[in-house]
Amino acid sequence: MTQLISIFLAFLRIGIMAFGGAYASIPLVEREVVEINGWLTYEEFGNLLALDELTPGPILINSATFVGSRIAGVPGAIAATLGSIFPACVISMIMLHIYRKYRKLDLLQTIIFAVKCMTVGLIMVTILRAAKNSILAAGSTLGFDPLMLVMTVVALYILRKWKPNPLWLMLAGGAINLIAALLK
Repeated sequence: MTQLISIFLAFLRIGIMAFGGAYASIPLVEREVVEINGWLTYEEFGNLLALDELTPGPILINSATFVGSRIAGVPGAIAATLGSIFPACVISMIMLHIYRKYRKLDLLQTIIFAVKCMTVGLIMVTILRAAKNSILAAGSTLGFDPLMLVMTVVALYILRKWKPNPLWLMLAGGAINLIAALLK
């Protein structure tokens, strides 16, 4: 029971601070799950992010469900998921009321703009950490994984030029990496 409470409270803390959407909350999940509680290693967390991308639904809820399930099975998944969504439900209802009442105030518009700016910063941190964990290879003599670097650049180019569904790029990247691993 104590473990379920710990899981619920950890994801409650994440849920309270998870402003800016899914990608902005990833550093919060990483800190709580890897650094503070040690429930996952950095490598396992990277794998979790990959699974989150392949799974339909919000990343924070998927992360909570996966981590909770890994730690304490179905009860852990439920505790983590409820902890992650409870703050959003309460805060959303409060914010909707405030926004409806005061949406024309300059101060509120300034606050919304500031939150958008912070969100961009959080997303950039996530991108840089993901790039570091994916491209920089610990065992490589080059200090980076050339295949991962090429796949990243090609994926960015394809996304920018043709704007396909990212799922196809993720599946292609997984297939290429699998083939490369089998050829080693």
